[in-house]
Amino acid sequence: MSMNTRKTPVFALPASKNPLQTVGAAKVLGGVVLLSLLSAGAWRIVQNQHKAEDLRQLTEASLAHTVISVHSRPGETSRKITLPATMQGNTETQIYARSNGYISSWHKTIGDHVKKGELLAEIDVPELEHELAQGRANLAQIKARLELARTTYKRLSQLNETDGIIQQDFDEKRSAVLQGEADLAAAEANVQRLAKLESYRHVTAPFSGVITRRGVDVGNLISASSQELFALTQIDPLRVTVWVPQSYANDVSVGQEATVRIIGSHDKPLTTQIAHVAGALDPVNRSRQVDIILPNKDGKLLPGAYVEIAITVQTKASPLVVPANVLVVDQQGIHVVAVEQGNKITFKPVKLGRDFGREVEVLEGISASDVLVASPSDLLVAGELVTVVKAPEKEKPKDKQVAAK
Repeated sequence: MSMNTRKTPVFALPASKNPLQTVGAAKVLGGVVLLSLLSAGAWRIVQNQHKAEDLRQLTEASLAHTVISVHSRPGETSRKITLPATMQGNTETQIYARSNGYISSWHKTIGDHVKKGELLAEIDVPELEHELAQGRANLAQIKARLELARTTYKRLSQLNETDGIIQQDFDEKRSAVLQGEADLAAAEANVQRLAKLESYRHVTAPFSGVITRRGVDVGNLISASSQELFALTQIDPLRVTVWVPQSYANDVSVGQEATVRIIGSHDKPLTTQIAHVAGALDPVNRSRQVDIILPNKDGKLLPGAYVEIAITVQTKASPLVVPANVLVVDQQGIHVVAVEQGNKITFKPVKLGRDFGREVEVLEGISASDVLVASPSDLLVAGELVTVVKAPEKEKPKDKQVAAK
């Protein structure tokens, strides 16, 4: 059986007349192919490097924290402290009885203006009157006995010069005179004491002022120093005592201006000055007593009125005010998170001043140029790179225009 044999074509380089030319062409072709392969490999390597860098940057960007930055604003160089107080008379006192007895009459009542020494009430003290009468009678008896002793002693003195009397009798008479003089002094002192006590039945005003309370009526039994009869207040001038907290104790001084506002009154606040400042703090409430004097010639200001005292004090440092959400409180204390150059995180301890609610006052620890982080995350660490986004500014409320009708 016959078989058909398929012949495979054979490609052959064209025959060259010069073998050297054939070898050179092959070398050139191989160099071109090799160069192409090297170029393709280099391009691939560059592309891979670019992709790796893009991936690294994308990874770092996805891992970096984004923080909201805020800035501090200058605080007040002077501050006004407002404290509650009560107006009172420059001099106030409660008047008590100095003797026991019954109220026989009273001459002044609440609201009456009195002068110093003016009679306010009278107390009936019959027992004391009897004691005074008895004391005066006893004084008269002692005077009579002393006069007789002096006369006898005078006669015996003449006899004693001529040795006409026993020395013992003369000494006894002289001793009787000395004893009589001592009894006379004691009796006079007792009468003066009783007379002074008897004068206390007249209750008088110790100084000029206004009667603010009257606690007695006719017929009341009064015991010495046990019941208030009257309350007397000097209403011109008035005195306001305010207690300044320890943190401001060194910021107040005599002559400093103060403003007094009467609560519930539509009158303008009164401007006055600090009259007295205590030289020490009260150990109970840790505050310093400050007295303010208010003239009250017309009597419009009433003692006992509730007032507010405003005192402007100058601060020694220039504080900064920051939002309250920048503060971080942990075991290390109170600090803020700030962003340094290069967007790196740093922690700064601070010393706080006043708390305004949404804002707080920082006395030490930061500067006005610091970039602070609002509501910092607990994952932030010192030296970490972050992405900073500025906090949106609050829109200022537009002024409402009211059309005139």
